[in-house]
Amino acid sequence: MSSLREVAGARRIVVKVGSSSLTTTAGGLDGSRVDALVDAIVENAPDAEVVLVSSGAIAAGLAPLGFAKRPRDLAKQQAAASVGQGLLIARYTASFARYGRRVGQVLLTADDVTRRSHYRNAVSTLNKLLELRAVPIVNENDTVATQEIRFGDNDRLAALVAHLVDADLLLLLSDVAALYDGDPSTPGTAPIREVRGPQDLEGVSIGSVGKAGVGTGGMVTKVEAARIATGAGIPVILTTAAYAARALRGEEVGTYFHRTGERGGARRLWLAHATTARGVLTLDQGAVRAVTERGSSLLAAGITGVSGSFTAGEPVDLCGPDGALIGRGLVNYDAAELPALLGRSTRDLAAQFGAQYEREVVHRDDLVAFHT
Repeated sequence: MSSLREVAGARRIVVKVGSSSLTTTAGGLDGSRVDALVDAIVENAPDAEVVLVSSGAIAAGLAPLGFAKRPRDLAKQQAAASVGQGLLIARYTASFARYGRRVGQVLLTADDVTRRSHYRNAVSTLNKLLELRAVPIVNENDTVATQEIRFGDNDRLAALVAHLVDADLLLLLSDVAALYDGDPSTPGTAPIREVRGPQDLEGVSIGSVGKAGVGTGGMVTKVEAARIATGAGIPVILTTAAYAARALRGEEVGTYFHRTGERGGARRLWLAHATTARGVLTLDQGAVRAVTERGSSLLAAGITGVSGSFTAGEPVDLCGPDGALIGRGLVNYDAAELPALLGRSTRDLAAQFGAQYEREVVHRDDLVAFHT
């Protein structure tokens, strides 16, 4: 691949590893697997700045709490994450210390990068850790997350973090050596070595879930993560943890996803892919054009309906008159406030309610338009 030189020259890399690559068959942390991953990173990308997005907290906490398998109950999952996260970071700390490298724990939720002040803090912390030659160990904050545990995955988190830190490469480590054109266990299937765009995946059966066990992701989540990252201008390699060293050396392993888009605003990427809308604002056709074609802020004058329960600062979906989803944004008003404001100009609102109401319902900096 001509892209291999680009991989070998990557100066900032995000590596994502799943629970199945770090744990024993019984579900506990496997120290030898953790050490092998750290060896691969440090020895084969010695000059690169590396961010490690690591699953494994819930899996690590199962045995200490007496759980034979991953519980379905959310509170038990959060308890396992609370116990396991400490064990996970301690193991990484000891493993990287063999090379004189320090690690820093970074636990994220969607709020940490969609709310402006939280986002700035996340970016600042990650960049400072890298500047100090520490390795950020990123995980979703499962002890307080709710929907993230039930439906989220660290593949998507890794793609978003790669954009957040302006990475040159995203390496997704799976328990499968590459993306295949069918079920890898079926005779006759073959690995797909390069993906240049959605057209290369037409007719490919990716599936919907991963193997049963301690993890939550599957091949479908990895392909979606690759789509997010490549759309943001970041190439992706998908392979197994056993091939991590070869991948970091720029050897031809796994599946290489070529970048398909250009780099843009990280907060908007998070807003589009890492948030769950708390409500819906219905726009008239003029507001739809203003938002999607001119990149304007959303004003109360262009809103015809409100549904859902949300507070200022939370994400809401923006829909056209026909109900089609056209964007998502962080709203500046509570749901209870908006009905009295709809269809009215900001000047009228300021005259009746005060200067604090002379503001956008969704500012353009907090809005992402979906082009369908």
